[in-house]
Amino acid sequence: MREWWVQVGLLAVPLLAAYLHIPPPQLSPALHSWKSSGKFFTYKGLRIFYQDSVGVVGSPEIVVLLHGFPTSSYDWYKIWEGLTLRFHRVIALDFLGFGFSDKPRPHHYSIFEQASIVEALLRHLGLQNRRINLLSHDYGDTVAQELLYRYKQNRSGRLTIKSLCLSNGGIFPETHRPLLLQKLLKDGGVLSPILTRLMNFFVFSRGLTPVFGPYTRPSESELWDMWAGIRNNDGNLVIDSLLQYINQRKKFRRRWVGALASVTIPIHFIYGPLDPVNPYPEFLELYRKTLPRSTVSILDDHISHYPQLEDPMGFLNAYMGFINSF
Repeated sequence: MREWWVQVGLLAVPLLAAYLHIPPPQLSPALHSWKSSGKFFTYKGLRIFYQDSVGVVGSPEIVVLLHGFPTSSYDWYKIWEGLTLRFHRVIALDFLGFGFSDKPRPHHYSIFEQASIVEALLRHLGLQNRRINLLSHDYGDTVAQELLYRYKQNRSGRLTIKSLCLSNGGIFPETHRPLLLQKLLKDGGVLSPILTRLMNFFVFSRGLTPVFGPYTRPSESELWDMWAGIRNNDGNLVIDSLLQYINQRKKFRRRWVGALASVTIPIHFIYGPLDPVNPYPEFLELYRKTLPRSTVSILDDHISHYPQLEDPMGFLNAYMGFINSF
């Protein structure tokens, strides 16, 4: 009789193979509608998904939304309609490696490339010479910092930024507290490709839910929408590559924090204070010290890392208050 471990191994191999080839979940009707209403443009041979809605007729105002990690432009759906009541154009994209955009591998993902993709999108839309309001969250905050740096250098072909509103992003490496899974994946070495392949909805949802407030956590269907966006185009296999942005924040701190510290345009921060990734009060104290000219909106005590999803009305009101102040 064969050793028991041989029998277990023979059984485990096909089960593991089947597990690794589980297809991505079907899109929910809402997420399918989001994809169907969007478009794609090509950046250096790569397809980038974006949304572009026309809102208020006669208004010159344009807002560009920059989403966070590990999700997508769909993060903005709860405030989208409200933004179209104030802005003539409301534009959002899925960064390379996220959502419905292409997810090449192997690939050196960088904040610099994502900023160039934003610039390319606006050129594609014929808006390269227009003044743009940037609204960002998390990973998108760092992309916004790079765009701000380029704007300050007065480089030709760069965005002309009218205002910047950040939200719950790790703009200061010293106060940023990445999740355990993020640490493992960004520094996992040979383990990272194994961990990304083994990741499933259970692991994802258990890892993401704690960054929401106790009363504002996403429903299971909302978590499935997020997971579907990640699994699209095998996005779970590039998460470790995308997470190198944490190391990039440390390496380029002077460049990106310096761009914020010397800003002359209107700048605002919308903060969910229960955020374990950018904890209160350390983050807020450093922000106010570094950017004394910036205004800040602090949402209710139970709002955490995803304020635009957890408190869309509070987030929208805070943003409109900022936009209407200048």
